[in-house]
Amino acid sequence: MSAPVDYEQIQPLWFGGSLPVMCDFAQSAAVILPIPLDRTTSYVRGTRNGPRELIMASAQVELWDEELGVDVHPQGIFTMPEMELSHATMEAAIARIHRTASDIMDTDKFLVALGGEHSITPPLVAAAAARHSGLTVLQIDAHADLRDGYLGEHHSHASAMRRSLESAAVVQVGIRNLSQEEAEALPSLNTTIFYDWNMRDDPDWISRVVESLRGPVYITIDLDGLDPSLMPAVGTPEPGGLAWRELTTLLRRTFTERDVVACDVVELCPIAGHWSPNFVAARLVYKLLTYKLGLRSS
Repeated sequence: MSAPVDYEQIQPLWFGGSLPVMCDFAQSAAVILPIPLDRTTSYVRGTRNGPRELIMASAQVELWDEELGVDVHPQGIFTMPEMELSHATMEAAIARIHRTASDIMDTDKFLVALGGEHSITPPLVAAAAARHSGLTVLQIDAHADLRDGYLGEHHSHASAMRRSLESAAVVQVGIRNLSQEEAEALPSLNTTIFYDWNMRDDPDWISRVVESLRGPVYITIDLDGLDPSLMPAVGTPEPGGLAWRELTTLLRRTFTERDVVACDVVELCPIAGHWSPNFVAARLVYKLLTYKLGLRSS
């Protein structure tokens, strides 16, 4: 079995690059897909550099996980070359992402996509929903992303969940910024929101989130959903957000109690000379892989 998509460029980096060689696609249980799209971001640009910096930082991540007591990398983590989308229209870019994700999902490998801006998520969700009936999206984010369009763009990062709702229900966690337009649309949308300002008033809020997830689950993590003291390197930072332990507890419960079929981690906007956020993002991606492959084998 060969990789389902060929790119003209050669990807010199792979996730977990401390290993001497990257595993073969045919032998891999999981696939990393870097999607360096940075077209509709409206505040700070630079998310196109996020996938590469995350993958570079992953070479420093210890592959043995102290929480589960496992090392999942022998199950195979294959890194695709970066998608080349710089000259495509947004419509063409979205179509290409959908096509690539569909080809990877057809191989039954666990897909983790790396953004890039949040507009990459809807075509990924659509590809997953076509294969998994009754899909629910778990969104970790500071922003609701429920505008029908923004600055004239139907496929804006600010519309990522509005477009995703065309394929699946959504459960949104850590939300702490939305517009009046989004608030007025909420009653008509198939989404459940856990607001950052009050969700912790219920000490069992994580259970409530997991209980809200119906059917198979797609996870999208916008890194601005984390507390900016932990993750300052995002295009649209917001005060508040999830701590590392809150996030990993929620993710572990979700992987334990639901069938997580694919994930993405988006909106890393690297800060020159500040390496910690890149490492946090890489550690998070390996946590996703460890929960998927380690819990399954334990």
